[in-house]
Amino acid sequence: MVLAAVLRAFPSIFHGAALRLLFRTLLLTLLAFAVLAAALWTGIHAARLHYGWMPGAGWGGVAEATATAIGVIAAGWLLFRATAMAIMSLFADDIVIAVERDSYPAAAARARPVGWGRSLRFALRSILRTVGWNLLALTAYLLLLATGIGTLGLFLILNAALLGRDMADMVEPRHPDLPPIPRGSRWLMGLASALIFLVPLLNLLAPIWSAAMAVHMLHGARRNMP
Repeated sequence: MVLAAVLRAFPSIFHGAALRLLFRTLLLTLLAFAVLAAALWTGIHAARLHYGWMPGAGWGGVAEATATAIGVIAAGWLLFRATAMAIMSLFADDIVIAVERDSYPAAAARARPVGWGRSLRFALRSILRTVGWNLLALTAYLLLLATGIGTLGLFLILNAALLGRDMADMVEPRHPDLPPIPRGSRWLMGLASALIFLVPLLNLLAPIWSAAMAVHMLHGARRNMP
């Protein structure tokens, strides 16, 4: 079921609504990280001046830029998925409605609108939940680096659960008459999404792909439901 949802979701990426949402999500995500980079540089610069760390001429700026780059890269590893999914959730109805209308028109006709207020609450809960759990796991991530594969394994296990919940939350409130996606299927769906997020370039498509996958997971096994 999960593999079928992954494959069925891929063509949805090229839907007009999906491409518009993809552009909007990536633009706002990059803007968020640009603001983060500016804030990091400002903080590092202020700290260097405050503590009087004055390396040789010209090296102060290089040190600040290097520290900022390291900070942004670390934040990107930890926060890109959370930020992109949270931003996309604000506009997720666009792609969910488009996929439902194309593949499940009867379900689309009886869907309940979600509204901006709920989308905003979901986005805030999503990013706080993801950042919080990953920060709690940060020590374990570092300790497991010695195993070579432990950090990646823990990252996938944890974020599969978080992503699965986010994806289910995107689609289930539109159809309160349908049974929710089973817990095991939700985790497998999240695992598929987490793996997509790990692939360079493909991870840029992951938020849209994940939303479309959630639609197929909710409706795929119920296409004969009246």
